[in-house]
Amino acid sequence: MSETAAPERAAVLAALDTVVDPKSGKGLASAGLVRGLVLKPERAAFVLEVAADDVALYTPVREAAEKALAAAPGVAKAQVVLTAEAPAAPPAPGVTRVRRGAQVPEDPQARPIPQPGARRPDHVRRLVAVASGKGGVGKSTVAVNLAAALARQGLRVGFLDADVYGPSGPRMLGIDDDPAFVDGKIDPLEAWGLKVMSIGFMIEEGRAMIWRGPMATSAVRQMLHDVRWGTPEEPLDVLVLDLPPGTGDIQLELVQKQKLDGVVVVSTPQEISLIDVRRAVSMFQKTGARLLGLVENMAYFPDPATGTPIPIFGSGGARTEADRLGVPLLAEIPIDVALRQACDDGRPLVATAPDSAPARAFRAAAQAVMAQLKD
Repeated sequence: MSETAAPERAAVLAALDTVVDPKSGKGLASAGLVRGLVLKPERAAFVLEVAADDVALYTPVREAAEKALAAAPGVAKAQVVLTAEAPAAPPAPGVTRVRRGAQVPEDPQARPIPQPGARRPDHVRRLVAVASGKGGVGKSTVAVNLAAALARQGLRVGFLDADVYGPSGPRMLGIDDDPAFVDGKIDPLEAWGLKVMSIGFMIEEGRAMIWRGPMATSAVRQMLHDVRWGTPEEPLDVLVLDLPPGTGDIQLELVQKQKLDGVVVVSTPQEISLIDVRRAVSMFQKTGARLLGLVENMAYFPDPATGTPIPIFGSGGARTEADRLGVPLLAEIPIDVALRQACDDGRPLVATAPDSAPARAFRAAAQAVMAQLKD
């Protein structure tokens, strides 16, 4: 790791104050527009958040801010991400009394209905989301290894860490670098045969992302469409999206405005996880998004002496649910120390131990996914 000192915060803010906010007439730092400033050795980055109607006005400001940031003492690499915060939707009508089975009104702007003009990112042939109804089921572990398994098939694959509140892609893929803007586009980083983008490249590991929903969805939209994922000559075959858990703003952004080719839902065997799987599946089904299948993670623990599966979290839950939904159970991933260690070390098990039991399961899941996408 570099021993070079990070740029001084005061010097960086002073440099950014030389760029004038067109609305207030103040420098960007004085106007409070420097959000989430990250200072690393020779690197500096921040988020420029503006109203949705002001994006065109602030596009040249972003470019000027990035130049000013790059010119600050101690900064060799600079990045400024422009995000737009949409107006808050009016609250849905309340109910005076809530009981089990009551009809709670939905937010009219949050109905998961695809909008006209939904599209994939430029030069991306297929867009596949990896989702879960709840956190803690190993969704990111599955997403990273599924993407790596697709790349081992000889495909051009991208990995977008869309979990802006808990980005784990940089750690799981062993990347400690910053992407750069080139000609108005972000160049993704590369690791293990994947083109990779994550909001985690812009923030210090462990730092909380305190963002409202519109700002988070704007960041995901930018990572989808402002990243040079492919070219006309060499388009991506598949872009894998690691979604946040649940059925919130980012999921709605994707199902309403992006052309998803399929969804893989991750669960663990126990019923408390499957309850949330049903909620997630219900949301995707309302949009007509294709459910490619379920992956049961932590399916069992192999007895160290005999190899006999020990169903720590129960048995057969995801298989039963897949049968009920009429979709494949793509894989049953065992609890494996090597898989956990590989994620911590930034070395996907599919790439480093392809003959291990978890890696074989991920490779089978990737083959099943591609077979369905080709139908």
